[in-house]
Amino acid sequence: MIISMKIFKLIPLFSFLCIAVNGYAQEKQVLTFNEYLNNVKNSNISYLAEKYNVDIANANVKAAKVFPDPELSVSYANNQNWNRQMGYGVDAELSYTLELGSKRKARIQVAQSEKEMMGALLEDYFRNLRANATIAYLTALKQKKLYEIQKSSYKQMLGLAHADSLRFRAGSIMEVDARQSKLEAATMLNDVYASEGDLQDVLVQLQLLQGSKNMELPDSIAGELFYSKQEYNLSDLITTAQNNRADLQAALKSKEVSQNNLRLAKANRAIDLGLSIGGGYSSEVRNEIAPAPAFKGITAGVSIPLKFSNINKGALRAAQLATQQSETQYEAIELQIGSEVTQAYNKYKTTCRQVEQFNTGLLNEAETIFKKKVYSYERGETSILELLNAQRTYNDVQVNYSETLYNCASALVELERACGIWNVEM
Repeated sequence: MIISMKIFKLIPLFSFLCIAVNGYAQEKQVLTFNEYLNNVKNSNISYLAEKYNVDIANANVKAAKVFPDPELSVSYANNQNWNRQMGYGVDAELSYTLELGSKRKARIQVAQSEKEMMGALLEDYFRNLRANATIAYLTALKQKKLYEIQKSSYKQMLGLAHADSLRFRAGSIMEVDARQSKLEAATMLNDVYASEGDLQDVLVQLQLLQGSKNMELPDSIAGELFYSKQEYNLSDLITTAQNNRADLQAALKSKEVSQNNLRLAKANRAIDLGLSIGGGYSSEVRNEIAPAPAFKGITAGVSIPLKFSNINKGALRAAQLATQQSETQYEAIELQIGSEVTQAYNKYKTTCRQVEQFNTGLLNEAETIFKKKVYSYERGETSILELLNAQRTYNDVQVNYSETLYNCASALVELERACGIWNVEM
């Protein structure tokens, strides 16, 4: 009986150990930034769809290299009245269209330049995708921080509400103060729930960007919002952007496509020669009026089209205008890049100043004031309303600081997006 009691007492301990081992085996799933960005690069559905444009362009290059197909024709002739013995004939001809004006070369150049343009457009698509994915990750970090702030404030107020309940029973404070702190704790709990829901929404967005079909969200994401000021020179950034931006390279390739299309339009105005060679056999004609022996014949010919259609220069004019348009678009993108870099640079400088304003001690000052208000309230020297105002101020400062860090980090991402460079690390 004593042994059974000992075994019975060991059951809770054994259960606890099993739960601990199981909990250790099921470690929390933490998503790191590098892992996340690698998933975006390899599995984002929209990016994978864009890659097909490059594959299609490669196929078009191969298709442009094809030569015109030769044509083989065979004919048979016979008189319907067999009694007249007119004989029969069989003819075969092989014809081929000889393209002049370097049409095939022009088609290959167009396809090749379109392929290079598609490669540049794909690179530009990934530039924007990477920046958008990074900003989404920063948004998740910000939301995680806001959730932690709300949860910490709730725990503080919940502890204060329990303490006020005991102080009310002891007669140290009035009932209205105890009710007030309890009400504030309940209100903050709702804020915690709302913040947690916002965090889950952001995590769903991260899963979407990763192209994940499994919507099981990570338990957390690694990294924290931080401030690391970078020194840049605006003129150097504009030069870097003009050298690195893939959309500008795509615009340059678009100019080449238009120029090659113009060459193709000119080449299409050249005539194409039709070459043919054939042979025929006619059987013996035994007709009494016009007898003839059997014979074989060989034919060869050249057909020259009369290009009256060249009078209409609409296609050529359209190609010339498209070339001028692409040159203007290139200049517009070049001008737009300078504007985007300047705006991103100014925004980054502004957000850096805002972060530095917090780093002067604003956050520490708000925390110190709140702690002193708590101490004074516990000693009965401060009212509950003054304490709540101090806590709201402290929470607002924390939230504003997190928002400012996020804005600064996002501004840096936008600046690097505008310059076509990438140095983001978390």
